[in-house]
Amino acid sequence: MYKQTCTNLLSLSPVEVNKWLDSFDSVITDCDGVLWVYGNVIPGSPETINYLKGMGKSIYFCTNNSTKTRKELLMKGIDLGFNITEEGIIATAHAAASYLKNRNFDKRVYIIGSPGIAQELDAVAIKHTGVGPDVMKAPLGEFMAKHLTVEPDIGAVVVGFDEHFSFPKMTKAASYLSDPKCLFIATNTDERFPMPGMVVPGSGSFVNAIRTCAEREPIVIGKPNPAICQSLIKQKKIIPSRTLMIGDRANTDILLGYNCGFQTLLVGTGIHSMNDVAQWRNSKNPEDKKLIPDMYIPKLGDLLPAIIDSITHGRY
Repeated sequence: MYKQTCTNLLSLSPVEVNKWLDSFDSVITDCDGVLWVYGNVIPGSPETINYLKGMGKSIYFCTNNSTKTRKELLMKGIDLGFNITEEGIIATAHAAASYLKNRNFDKRVYIIGSPGIAQELDAVAIKHTGVGPDVMKAPLGEFMAKHLTVEPDIGAVVVGFDEHFSFPKMTKAASYLSDPKCLFIATNTDERFPMPGMVVPGSGSFVNAIRTCAEREPIVIGKPNPAICQSLIKQKKIIPSRTLMIGDRANTDILLGYNCGFQTLLVGTGIHSMNDVAQWRNSKNPEDKKLIPDMYIPKLGDLLPAIIDSITHGRY
């Protein structure tokens, strides 16, 4: 109806909002930047999501955050006021573990990441090397000769967000990946997380470093890879054309929507803005056009008054 027009929802009449609401049955929403920022809820987001669920919409949270298990994300969501269940959470640490489990993986995993990945691997009985710091214990020559050890039973390297990323970790990962049978799995490729006055590297920064060193392309588990939502589609829990994807980052959230045939809604509380959309519209690169959302709203909480107004005044 509004395919890749980036129409501002607040400019629509109650009748138009009502028609738009009737065009989808399921909602898949990103978390950080849409529902909350770090530990702080974005005002109006819980009320909006809970209202949509009360209308009968199926709600799914889909995050590229690999630092948390599904249970941890569930508790965070509940604590912030969202009416959700564990089955409604799609998370990359869980998805990476499920990917290996479904392949009957029987070796060990070398993790560059956080406890969330380790815990999800533990939950499906897949052995791994653990997480935490791995620092240079000596100058390079001595380190390579005396301290660097690679283990013989590693069958996969899983890379997510790792605040302890280091030269030894990159060296080991690339060494394991020199075996073409060793799987190279990235939970996601988010480049960075902007904060006031600084930038925090995202998982994509670590993935790209290892990709360069190993001279291999990873299997990307998270958004925008449509595989993250394929089980929902195959099980017919969602119909792509009647599913709304909400996100703040176009090259993951909105592109996932494009790749899966979902409707898309960009919110202005995170990574990308209307200025970015204007650049993509003027770009000659056809890949940039895929980043343009169907709809836009400054923040998710602005949607609730529009919904209520459409119900009150939007029926014929």
